[in-house]
Parts: sequence; C-alpha cells; structure tokens
Amino acid sequence: METKYDEAERYYQAQKRVKEIREFYEHLTVFLICNPVVMVVNLMTSPGYLWFLWCVFGWGFAILMHGLKVFRVSPVFNKEWEDRKIREILEKENKTQTWE
Repeated sequence: METKYDEAERYYQAQKRVKEIREFYEHLTVFLICNPVVMVVNLMTSPGYLWFLWCVFGWGFAILMHGLKVFRVSPVFNKEWEDRKIREILEKENKTQTWE
C-alpha cells in the first residue's frame, strides 16, 4: 500500500513541477511579445526619452527571479536554506518549551 502512495506522491510532485515550468515559459513568452510593442510605442510617442528600458529591465529582473526559482538555481533561498531554517525554528521552539 505504501508503494502506491509513494508513486502517487511522486506523480503529483512531477505534475506540480511541470506546471511551474510551463508557467515560467508562458511568463517569458508574454515578456517577449509585450516588450517590443512597448518599445515601438515609446519610440513613436517620445523618442527622446527611452522609458521602455525601465520596463524591460524591471520585468527582465522578474523573469530572471522566476526562472531561478523554477529551475531551482536560487543562490540564497534553496532547499538547504529551507531545511536549515526549519531546524533553527524547531530548536528555538524546543528551547522555549523546556523553560515553561
């Protein structure tokens, strides 16, 4: 019985991961379609000030962070960090409970 549960859980996690990857690619596609439109609008209305660069860099940074999260390349908030914080919180709670 346990094997079926493990397989079902693995399938669910794989399904969840595929959804995250698909959502990243959708986000990237919207970025690649919208930014040329924003650039054209900027160049047609006020070519003296290239404000579209703020959009490209801001949204580009969001895309970068999204990609790092989805592909699990995050240099700061990775799995090891999460495990370390969980242990830290549990240890702190254990110390608090022993004093009560």
